[in-house]
Amino acid sequence: MDPHADTLRDRWALILGASSGFGEATARHLATRGMHIFGVHLDRRATLDHVGEVKAAIQAAGRQAFFVNINAADDEAREQALDQFVAQLGEKAPRSLKLLMHSLAFGTLKPYVDEEGRADLNRKNLEMTVDVMAHSLVYWAQAIVSRRLMGEGGRIFAMTSSGGTRAIRTYGAVSSAKAALESHIRQLAYELAPFGIRANAIRAGVTDTPALRKIPGHEQLLSEAARKNPTGRLTTPADVAGAIAALSGPGTDFINGNVIGVDGGEDVVG
Repeated sequence: MDPHADTLRDRWALILGASSGFGEATARHLATRGMHIFGVHLDRRATLDHVGEVKAAIQAAGRQAFFVNINAADDEAREQALDQFVAQLGEKAPRSLKLLMHSLAFGTLKPYVDEEGRADLNRKNLEMTVDVMAHSLVYWAQAIVSRRLMGEGGRIFAMTSSGGTRAIRTYGAVSSAKAALESHIRQLAYELAPFGIRANAIRAGVTDTPALRKIPGHEQLLSEAARKNPTGRLTTPADVAGAIAALSGPGTDFINGNVIGVDGGEDVVG
């Protein structure tokens, strides 16, 4: 028997960014572990068919799929989505959430200055990137705790990257967001510990996802990461999904406030 089944079965996972990449893989995997999925995503018409496929996979595992297509950084949309979730669950809503995963990858990929030394990144670009990719974690965590949707045994995970401590051209705004995200995780870990909730950041290795493919020069990033990784391959979304499930299981209550590498050792070789 799966040692995590009793811990996860019939609980809900709220996944921000559930329609692709790490969020999608984790939603699918947790459904096979017995979890229902509350998926938040932002998709236009062209990609909605794929969202339907993700929901169908969750339902095929015998689990519920409650998905909302919203801007997760919009305060009003967040509150409306949570209202709908509470209304659907009714009296079962309190403490129904076992897990919150923040996997939002929407930001500006511009250098701070262009090749002529002129400003390229502007205030709006930077503030939007950090708000979506970092600050939104705090607002969702505040909302679910204040509504008593998560309590003892709850887990919060945020997806970070080595860009939080390293410089990559065009990645400056995202790097600042990742650094802020890791700081928010530390503070949430500290403040939510008395509630029995644990918060950790997951630092994935370079992974071939739709978000990574938007980075200029991503081909070189992928080839270099595969060459240097001690395992001889890239990190996959499935690697991350499995780690999140494991970190939500028994014996993990004292893992709190960390940046946990899920990268096959990629980070240790630089």
